[in-house]
Amino acid sequence: MAILLALFKEVRPRQWVKNLSLFAALIFAGLLFQEGAFGKVFLAFIIFTILSSVTYIFNDLIDVEADRKHPYKKFRPIASGDLPLPIAVFVLILGVVTGLAWSYALNYYLFLSGVIYLLVQVAYSQYLKKVPIVDVIVIASGYLIRVYAGAFTISAHMDVWFLMTVIAASLFLAVGKRRGEMTLLLNYREAETRATLKRYTEHLLDIYTAMFATGTWITYALFTFNQPRIVPDGRALQLISFLPRTLVSEKWMMITIPFVVYGIMRYLQLIYEKNEGESPERILLSDKPLMITGISWAIMVIGVLYYVG
Repeated sequence: MAILLALFKEVRPRQWVKNLSLFAALIFAGLLFQEGAFGKVFLAFIIFTILSSVTYIFNDLIDVEADRKHPYKKFRPIASGDLPLPIAVFVLILGVVTGLAWSYALNYYLFLSGVIYLLVQVAYSQYLKKVPIVDVIVIASGYLIRVYAGAFTISAHMDVWFLMTVIAASLFLAVGKRRGEMTLLLNYREAETRATLKRYTEHLLDIYTAMFATGTWITYALFTFNQPRIVPDGRALQLISFLPRTLVSEKWMMITIPFVVYGIMRYLQLIYEKNEGESPERILLSDKPLMITGISWAIMVIGVLYYVG
């Protein structure tokens, strides 16, 4: 039981929230309620949960010595010795075979996405994480690959501004992660455990963070503005006929912009005020204002896309 608990901790369940990005194309392409579409993407979600989990095992096997010098990572199951190496290697191989075989059976392009994701993660663990700027781009690419994987699963078309938003948001989260790591490790002598941080300065990361934070909300605003015209129809929205023309708009998706702006500002506050950017998924799952904003945004998006028109 102790080994099973260590294995569960090793695959980082909190990180699985990143795989929710596979549902992005399903929702924004208008296919959420298409018969069979949600089920296919959900299977793709499980597949990428398996593949992403084994990459954490691989990364910890490669970095076991460095992790033992890290103020937090030294408590990870492999670094601490709670998870025996033979079992970790066995689960790694089993996960790769299972994930790729399952993805191939579901969709060929989903399979290719899984292969590319694994190759990128191996290259990152082996070398790319030591290359400044490239390391951030590789971290961001993980989100983009997931979005494409979800789109491939159901053959969904993705708007170019939606893809630009995904890229900007991914880079924003990746840079925020580096900013949080630097803040954390500067308080410890073991700060040299991540070599790439030597090549960044606090000021440079601040510039990157501001750049991609701005890019995220602007590209999202352009995406919502370019959404197809939504003509309200139905009893629930007949109240619009009583509103002045000043308040009537065919660009209903734009009402979700304030949620995105607040979410970005709140995330920045947590990075700089509470030094929590080292783990984006921990922030998303623990900060109540950010959770409420995210859920409200999702409800608003689905409501506008599927119930307004």
